[in-house]
Amino acid sequence: MDALLDEWAGRIREAAGHGGKLAIRGGGSKSFYGGAESGEPFAVGDYRGIVAHEPTELVVTARAGTRLVDLAAALAEKGQWLPFEPPVFGPQATVGGMLACGLSGPRRQAMGAVRDFVLGVRLLDGRGEVLTFGGQVMKNVAGYDVPRLLAGSLGTLGVIIEVSLKVLPRPVAECSLRFAIDEVAALQRLNQWGGRPLPISASAWHDGVLTLRLSGAAAAVAAAQRTLAGELLDEPVADAFWQSLREQQHTFFAGDAPLWRLGLPTVAPPLGLGPTLIEWGGAQRWLRGGEADAVRAAAAKAGGHATLFRADARLKAAVGVFQPLPDALARIHRNLKLAFDPQRIFNPGRMYPDL
Repeated sequence: MDALLDEWAGRIREAAGHGGKLAIRGGGSKSFYGGAESGEPFAVGDYRGIVAHEPTELVVTARAGTRLVDLAAALAEKGQWLPFEPPVFGPQATVGGMLACGLSGPRRQAMGAVRDFVLGVRLLDGRGEVLTFGGQVMKNVAGYDVPRLLAGSLGTLGVIIEVSLKVLPRPVAECSLRFAIDEVAALQRLNQWGGRPLPISASAWHDGVLTLRLSGAAAAVAAAQRTLAGELLDEPVADAFWQSLREQQHTFFAGDAPLWRLGLPTVAPPLGLGPTLIEWGGAQRWLRGGEADAVRAAAAKAGGHATLFRADARLKAAVGVFQPLPDALARIHRNLKLAFDPQRIFNPGRMYPDL
């Protein structure tokens, strides 16, 4: 494997020396996300394999090209998993792509995001040098927490080559409940329940139906079920529902209308901009259609932001994928880019035009 890294480092140095651009790609399952790929294709999926797994320490280290389905299978043998439920979007999805895209599934509401479980990383920077950050334990850091910075960076800072992750045991008990309720009442209930010691691990509202998932100790799940009431879903139906959300196979995600992902305070009222699906206790809201300026203005007014998650290339190019950054934050992004990739060779334009 060292020979492969040497080859990649040489290719990076060559691109840096001649003004070349490299489009990093792992499994390609999330190539739709972010701006259009630009530059010479740079496939990194061959650097794969689990380097270490310490079940008693709840830590796994894997090369970035390791497929998520293979990692999940290895963890499952020990009754463990990645608790933030990363979307896969295809069997070729990789550990490196998971970190680079920074996406989390329905359980993010209770367990946290990808970045919260990253302990350490190794990456190739824009000089072709191997850099190591963090390790295999949870600890405080001074300055930039680089492993977390890489979450959602879309390959603009370097080529991720290895990741150490905290893992957890799978929950002992789970059940899912369904309620017929409108959007306003659903948001009120979710915020009320969020302030109580209830084992809610996921929530989703769409088209007059609110679905909750309860996870944890059997006694806690049973007590919460009695408290909340609602219609109890059969386990296969519930599993299929939550997977359809995680993998965007739910009927809400079908069709060609632009798909917006809004990050909002949970207490934000309905925005009334179009068909909506609400997750994470009200913090993540998916919107179909809508004019970019209106969507982003409404999100900003509510105290959040809007990302054009899926759309045709022309619309993405016209309005941008991510919410424009304030000047001070944009300056931090540019400085980070220059520190890790001074010649700006990695994934140009995947996040913002000047990164």
